Amino acid sequence: MISKTQLKVKRIFDVAVVLVFLPLLIIPILLLMLIATIDTKQWGIYSQLRVGQYGKLFRIYKLRTLADGAHQLGQLDHLASSMGRFLRQSKLNELPQLFNVLIGDMSLVGPRPDLQGFADELKGEDRIILKVKPGITGPASLKYRHEEQLLAVRKDPEHYNRTIIWADKVKINKNYVQNYSFYLDLTLILKSILNK
Repeated sequence: MISKTQLKVKRIFDVAVVLVFLPLLIIPILLLMLIATIDTKQWGIYSQLRVGQYGKLFRIYKLRTLADGAHQLGQLDHLASSMGRFLRQSKLNELPQLFNVLIGDMSLVGPRPDLQGFADELKGEDRIILKVKPGITGPASLKYRHEEQLLAVRKDPEHYNRTIIWADKVKINKNYVQNYSFYLDLTLILKSILNK
């Protein structure tokens, strides 16, 4: 089980990495934000309330990839523009979350932050997932890197997401918290960078 000391070390590492890389990435992020604004004809940064550590709500930031309108699971990649699909598939749309990490809402590695109705409704031992900050990447994120394509072929994507994918993510994320190590975080970051 992750300890208070490990949580502190994890936080120090997160801040150190962001302070090193954010100055190098700020210009690319601003350029992508401008492109997303032109591409979607809306402000290029998208924000949404998500469930964070200890169930506390926070506002996540992403590069906008979808035009305004009704969005359904399994259809998101189809609704995105060609530029939006590139940002989603490359995960570059997640870059603004470095700011979430810097201000302490997120970590580089952890369970992906969920909409209300998922992590905030966890019961019993499953709630240990909420001990850690949600991450930009994590073990469940890597397994379900192509989640939208998986949902796109289901007759009822919402039901499949809640009953199959979400249940599996809970198991994966519980295992992450129960068997946490700094080395594990480094491994997951490397796998995310290498797309493996």
